[in-house]
Amino acid sequence: MKSVLIVWGGWAGHEPEKGAMLFAPFLREQGYDVEISTTLDAYLDETKMQALDLIVPIWTMGTITAEQEKGLLTAVKNGTGIAGWHGSMADSFRNNPEYQFMVGGQWVAHPGNVIDYKVNIARRDDPITEGIQDFLMHSEQYYMHVDPRNEVLATTTFSGEYAPWIAGSVVPVVWKKQWGKGRVFYSSLGHVRSDFDVPEVLEITKRGMLWASR
Repeated sequence: MKSVLIVWGGWAGHEPEKGAMLFAPFLREQGYDVEISTTLDAYLDETKMQALDLIVPIWTMGTITAEQEKGLLTAVKNGTGIAGWHGSMADSFRNNPEYQFMVGGQWVAHPGNVIDYKVNIARRDDPITEGIQDFLMHSEQYYMHVDPRNEVLATTTFSGEYAPWIAGSVVPVVWKKQWGKGRVFYSSLGHVRSDFDVPEVLEITKRGMLWASR
């Protein structure tokens, strides 16, 4: 049986527990043994971490110790997959650049806060986005600093209404990449639990988890 570790906590505004409770049943349906933890100390068990097929981190801001970070990053480098969304993965530990290097990006702004915007599918031949058309969101539009080596699957274009100097900027929304031997999936969608009521958001996230898994 495959195994997945979901670790949730950090800033409550992103509704981390609701995110964990949404995806845990799905992963069980896919045949995973699901462990849910509310402490970053879950990353300290080296034997367990190396045996995992997938990690789903749901932790915005906060701090991580050097030992906890090492446990997480070493597991991914050695082949454990990791998949996450929004600030729960790309705004987790602002003082840890190696963690950000692994993720492939870092949140820096969401001009206008919760607004209407469009997500454009950039790769229609990828299993994560196949059959999914461009769609609209009413949520935070993430402006991000990103790794140019990410394999970008979806993007968004900023209008400049709330920050005129970024008008026309095309920023990745969904990507996948490698970190050592491990697969990394990320989506900037999913500000709160209700964002996953958008069918495309839910489907992309589910597919991304399965793709990232060892």
